[in-house]
Parts: sequence; C-alpha cells; structure tokens
Amino acid sequence: MDKKTLTKIIGILRKRYPIRYFERSDPFEVLVTTVLSHRTKDEVTEKASKKLLERARTPENLLKLSKKEIEKLIYPVGFYREKAKKLKKIAKILIENYKGKVPDKREELLKLPGVGPKTADCVLSFAYGKDMIPVDTHVKVISKRLGIAGEKDSEEVIRENLHRLVSKRERKFVNTLFVEFGKEICRTVKPLCFKCPIQEFCPFPRKSLKS
Repeated sequence: MDKKTLTKIIGILRKRYPIRYFERSDPFEVLVTTVLSHRTKDEVTEKASKKLLERARTPENLLKLSKKEIEKLIYPVGFYREKAKKLKKIAKILIENYKGKVPDKREELLKLPGVGPKTADCVLSFAYGKDMIPVDTHVKVISKRLGIAGEKDSEEVIRENLHRLVSKRERKFVNTLFVEFGKEICRTVKPLCFKCPIQEFCPFPRKSLKS
C-alpha cells in the first residue's frame, strides 16, 4: 500500500462516513472508557462507562468509590474485577503524581496501570487533538486486509506504518473511519466485500463477493 492509494481510500470513506468536525472529549472520560473497552463489545463499553462516569467524572470522585461499587457499575465488561482495581490505581496515581490531571504525553500515559499503546493514543487523539492513530481491532483487521501491515505485525508496527502513510492532517479521521467501516462492511468475521466501496484497492485474497 502506498500513500497515494491510502489517501484515495480515506477520501472514499470520508464521503461515506462524513465527519464534519471533532469535538475534543474530556481526557479522564476518554481514559476510563478506553480502559473499559479492552476485550469488550462497543455497546457494553458505552453503557458501563456512562454508568461509571455519572458517579465519578474526576479521579477524586472515582477514588472515593469502593472496588465493589466500581465492579457493580462497570459489569458486565470483560475482566470487570481487574479493571475496577486498575481504575482505582489510576485515580490514585493521577491525584498523587499529576495533580488530578490526565497526562498529555504518551510515555507518561503508558506508565499508568492498564494503559497500553491503544489507550494512550485514544487519549492523545480524542482528548488532546494530537495526530495519533489509535490501533484497535477494526484498525488492525482493516490495515492487514489492505496490505498496510503483515498478518503477524504487532499493533506498534501497524501504527508506525499508518503514521508513515497518512498525512498529519488526516490522521485524526482514520480510527473513526475504520471503526465505522469495520462495523458496517469490513467486519472481522464475514466481511461484506460485495458491498465494499474500496474493493478495487483491496488485495485481501478471501473476498466474499456474493451476498
């Protein structure tokens, strides 16, 4: 995959999934939601994060909740007991080391328990408006199918390849576009290739060309 082709693909997807503007979200809300999203369906994450953030919109409020209270609020997200423990630790660290603020540096975010590259990049992109491309399941699957990365490449390699191919001004669109495209057409299981608007650019060898 070269820059020119990927730029065409992004243009086609932007027409299909119009994104007029990006309103930055609260860093703590993005951090909490992304921690909860690991190995959990989007709709489950959305409900759990809403319930939790209604009770605790700041690290200080979160720290006041018991682990059992957090578990109850975020259930049934995957590994909810472990995530409740990590969220308590994160809140404590933010208060003690960062004056209650979520850091805006990748290396600092990666020091927090339960925060990996995807979570750090989500915070930097969606909360701080930095030109990062978070690599979640949809981005990973679509990147491999398009030949942006190899089948065994890690998330970090995929991220590096995307950053090399996508201009800084377009990076903020990629995760959202790939997520929407992955939900509708380029699904992880049984992609709807016969409906795909970018089929001509896709080298994926196992296309499903019939409905």
